[in-house]
Amino acid sequence: MTGSLEAKSKFLALVLRHRPESVDLDLDADGWVDLAALIDKCAQRKIEYSQEIINQIIAASDVARFELSDDGERIRATHGHSVEVNIEHLRAVPPALLFHGTAPRFISAIRAEGLTAQGRRHVHLSATPPLAVKVGMRHVASPDDVIVLSVDAGAMTAAGQAFFQSGSGVWLTEAVAPSFISFDDGEM
Repeated sequence: MTGSLEAKSKFLALVLRHRPESVDLDLDADGWVDLAALIDKCAQRKIEYSQEIINQIIAASDVARFELSDDGERIRATHGHSVEVNIEHLRAVPPALLFHGTAPRFISAIRAEGLTAQGRRHVHLSATPPLAVKVGMRHVASPDDVIVLSVDAGAMTAAGQAFFQSGSGVWLTEAVAPSFISFDDGEM
């Protein structure tokens, strides 16, 4: 994704996940907003979007952060909301291991508290280490700085913890206790 497109994607995530009021919009109960209204409200604030730009953002997203309605007239974020929306994620049995990419500065808190939703509705986990690196990049300057934690999703499932899979393939759960996390030093 180019720098300009990435910036537009981040702003779109801000609006559709956390602050729709920042462009004077309201999400419906399921997180949808009228695409034409979004484009218009952003233009009023000198932020240029078009159908083509939105399509490029959706196509370039590695984890399908956004989706268009079947008629192409509405858009929503698929996961990661801090505002209350009713998006039905499918409850599913995850693979035995899932992964979480993070920055070194968060490791001591994760060792103490585990992974928590941090203002979102779920903890987000990835199916592969490379995807966890991509997700973790939002916290660091280089992929080499991302720490990938392994999560024993099999043991969590056996202990009764629910997992959901978003339409984009991201694995979601309420929280991950430290005892289910494998750190670089092999400690779990």
